[in-house]
Amino acid sequence: MNREQLIQNVHRYFDDGRFASDLRRRVAWRTESDTGQVPPTLRAYLTDEIVPWLEPLGFDCQVLQNTDPKGGPLLLARRVEDPALPTVMTYGHGDVVNGQDSAWREDLSPWELTIEGERWYGRGTADNKGQHTVSLAALAHTLEARQGRLGYNVTLLMEMGEEAGSPGLGAFCEQHREALKADLFVASDGPRVSAARPTLFLGSRGAINFSLTVRSRDKAYHSGNWGGVLANPATVLTHALATLVDAKGRILVKGLLPPSVPNKLRTALEDVAIGTGADDPALTPGWGEPGLTPAEQLVGWNTLEVLALGSGNAQRPVNAIPSQAAAHCQLRFVVGTNWKNVKTTLREHLDTHGFSQVEISIGMECGATRLDLHNPWVDWTLASLQASAGQPATLLPNLAGSLPNDIFADQLGLPTLWVPHSYPACAQHAPNEHLLASVAREGLAVMAGLFWDLGETNGVPWKEGALSTTTSA
Repeated sequence: MNREQLIQNVHRYFDDGRFASDLRRRVAWRTESDTGQVPPTLRAYLTDEIVPWLEPLGFDCQVLQNTDPKGGPLLLARRVEDPALPTVMTYGHGDVVNGQDSAWREDLSPWELTIEGERWYGRGTADNKGQHTVSLAALAHTLEARQGRLGYNVTLLMEMGEEAGSPGLGAFCEQHREALKADLFVASDGPRVSAARPTLFLGSRGAINFSLTVRSRDKAYHSGNWGGVLANPATVLTHALATLVDAKGRILVKGLLPPSVPNKLRTALEDVAIGTGADDPALTPGWGEPGLTPAEQLVGWNTLEVLALGSGNAQRPVNAIPSQAAAHCQLRFVVGTNWKNVKTTLREHLDTHGFSQVEISIGMECGATRLDLHNPWVDWTLASLQASAGQPATLLPNLAGSLPNDIFADQLGLPTLWVPHSYPACAQHAPNEHLLASVAREGLAVMAGLFWDLGETNGVPWKEGALSTTTSA
C-alpha cells in the first residue's frame, strides 16, 4: 500500500461511520477531572477503552497511579520495533471539563454524540477525545498500511488530569524519564487558527492563575450607618486592579511584560488572520497592546485577564459594605517573560501603589515554550501536511492558549510539534462543545500522512531535528 491509498483508507474509516462509532463510545465516558475529585471513570477510560484498542497494535500498556492525589491515573504505552530505531512520543488526555449538563441546548447531552451536519456535539469532541481519536486511528491505519512496520518506535502518554492543570504530570515524567526517552514529540490539542486550513504550532503560551483578595473585616456593615467611614474592599480591589491593567486591556506592570516581538516571529505571523471564522467573535478595536497585529497580540505578547470578580452577592445585593473582595486573574505569557517571579513582581508593584493590604495567592502555572522556527522539523512537517491536505498549513509559532508543553519541551528536551483538529469556535469548555466533521476528516488524512512520512525519512531530519527545543525568538 502507498501513501495515497493510506489516505483513502482513513477517509473511508470516517465516511463509513467507524470514526463516529469510536468517538461516540468515548464521549459516553463521564471523565470530568476539574470537580476536585478523581472519579473511578478516569481509570476505567484508560483500562476499558484505550488499552484494549492499543494492545492489538502491539503496544505494551501500563496504567499507573498518579503520585499527586489531585491527579488522575496515567497511561504509558510503548510500541518498540527496534531499540536502535528513533522514537516518536505522542500525547493526549482522556479527561474533560465538567459537563455543565443543564446549560446545553435542550436536545443535546454532553455525554452523547449528536451529529447535526458538520457539527458533532458532545463533551470532549473537540478537547481532547475527538483529537486523540483522530491521531490514534491515523496511527493504526498507518501501521496496517506499512504491514506492521512503522520504521520507528512509538510512546504514548495519556493523562487524565489535564483539565485540572495536569497535577503530577511533571513528577510522573521525571520518574519515568528513561521510558519516555524519544527523538520527537507529535500530538494534537488546541484549535487550528481557522477551520479552513490545517495548523502546525510549535509550543504554547504559559499561564499563571493568581488571586487578589482584600479582607477588610469579619462581617458586612450597613451602608447607611457606616458608608463613608469604613473602607470598602470592593472599591480598594478595583483600584488595585486598575494599576495592573488599563481600561483597554494593556498591561501596566513592566515586570509582567515580555521582550519585544522578534522580527522572525513577526514574519511568521504575517499571513495569520485572527477572528475570520463565521462563528468567531468580533475583535475589539483598540484592545490590548498597541502597535501589534491581532496575531502578534495572541502569539507574541502577554495578556492579563480578570477571570472572575466578586464581593457581596451580585444576584441579590443588600445595602451593606461587604467584608471582603476577591479577583481571580490569569497571566498568559510568552517565551522570555520572567514568569517565575510573578508573585514578587505583583507584591512590589501593589506595595508601591499603596495596596499592601491586597493578598496574593498563586494557583496553576505552566511555562511558555516555542520550538525554534529554524528547526528542520518545521519545514519538513509543513510539507507533509500540505501533501496530505492539498493546501498549505498555517504555521503558528506557539498556541495562544496553554498546554503542559513545557514538560515535554523543557523537562524532557524534545522538539515539539502540535497538529490540532478543532477550531476556535468549537465551544471548548463550554456548553454545546462540538467537532467539525470536515476538520476531523482532514485531520485523519494529515496525521496518517505524517505518520507515514516519519517512516520514510531515512534518518533525516531525525538527527538534525533534535538540535534545540525552545527559543527566545
